[in-house]
Amino acid sequence: MMALNQQGTATRPAEGLMPSGSAYHDQIVGRRRRGRTWAVLFQAAMLAGIIALCALLLNILNQSFGYVAIVNNIDPAELAVDGVPLDRLPKDRLVEILEANISAGLMRRYEHDKPFEVRSRENVHELILERVVEPQVQATWGLFDSLFARGSVFAEAEERYPGSDVYFRSWLTTSFISKPQSSEPLRAGVRTAIFGSLWVVAITILFSFPIGVGAAIYLEEYARRERLLNRLIQTNINNLAGVPSIIYGMLGLAIFVRILEVFTSGAFLGIGDQSTANGRTIISAGLTLGLLILPLLIINGQEAIRAVPNSLRQAGFGLGATHWQVIWHHVLPSAMPGILTGTILAVSRAIGETAPLVVVGASTFIALDPSGPFSKFTVLPIQIYQWTSRPQDEFRNLAAAAILVLLILLLSLNASAVLLRNRFDRSQASA
Repeated sequence: MMALNQQGTATRPAEGLMPSGSAYHDQIVGRRRRGRTWAVLFQAAMLAGIIALCALLLNILNQSFGYVAIVNNIDPAELAVDGVPLDRLPKDRLVEILEANISAGLMRRYEHDKPFEVRSRENVHELILERVVEPQVQATWGLFDSLFARGSVFAEAEERYPGSDVYFRSWLTTSFISKPQSSEPLRAGVRTAIFGSLWVVAITILFSFPIGVGAAIYLEEYARRERLLNRLIQTNINNLAGVPSIIYGMLGLAIFVRILEVFTSGAFLGIGDQSTANGRTIISAGLTLGLLILPLLIINGQEAIRAVPNSLRQAGFGLGATHWQVIWHHVLPSAMPGILTGTILAVSRAIGETAPLVVVGASTFIALDPSGPFSKFTVLPIQIYQWTSRPQDEFRNLAAAAILVLLILLLSLNASAVLLRNRFDRSQASA
């Protein structure tokens, strides 16, 4: 709008002054219109993300449950003794059936691994199902087809796989969690991968958390920001947070697997063997993932320490406390909830990484549980990748069940960290 000066001539309003009249009304209407437009865009983006996440979860659930068509090499009814079915026979009868239907060498191997006197009846029954009955998966159907097209599923199974047993199966079972990896889908499990993931995550946290928090304390409380070296360190930390994970895998291969091979293989303690002599062990993987999440921990730790009110520090100094006493007793307890939040995000990234572990030497097939930080290993993401690359449909069902296990493990670890963070919040509020 135009304004009149002392001489009565029209002038434009000064720069930055609010308009008045109809111009003010038009500006307010335009702002509200733009605000509503951005709100709709943000809501649409959130809705698209929710739809994509729901579609992903539904696909995983669809692959984890459903009907399965199985053909047995020997009908369990043929193994009945005096009219008593196989699943009700005593242990001694089961041992006799197993010995009569497998080779003597395999029987001796089972006896050497674990004498039949100490084996449970359920274990012997499982061996019979595995080696004598030998069920083979012929086809699998998803959860939605099993629920809403049950008739067509049985019709297809009867037409294409006559004589097969069709039953509803959950691929996520207690035996799936408790069994090691196997080339047979009905006997495969993720126990080895779960133990490997827990070992790797534990070493990652033990290595990166104290270093990350210590670096954050130094950069926020001790380092002088005007020094060129400190500014250079801060810039590099911010850049390292965006480096692709495969680069960290190459770094871990060069440092932990090759240069520090004597340490990571366990040779310096005399506990290594031929399979781990190359340094491709759990501790190499944990240290590599520790380097991967270290920049994230430092940045989140700095933000949490920076958010602590400066008046709290001044109060401590006013009471005669030293700089370290103020940090240890006042700054860190106040910043710990934020530090733990950053740790949750960093561990969530580490537990799902695959590329750096492939470079470091994670095994795609291993049936032995890790016994320590110097053992060979595999993790759940590697296990899922290996199963999805197999051509058989049933291995994709196993991969979907393993994804559910990975999600449960991730949520459990995050829940533990959240509970610990809330405990710090409550202790600070009560203080």
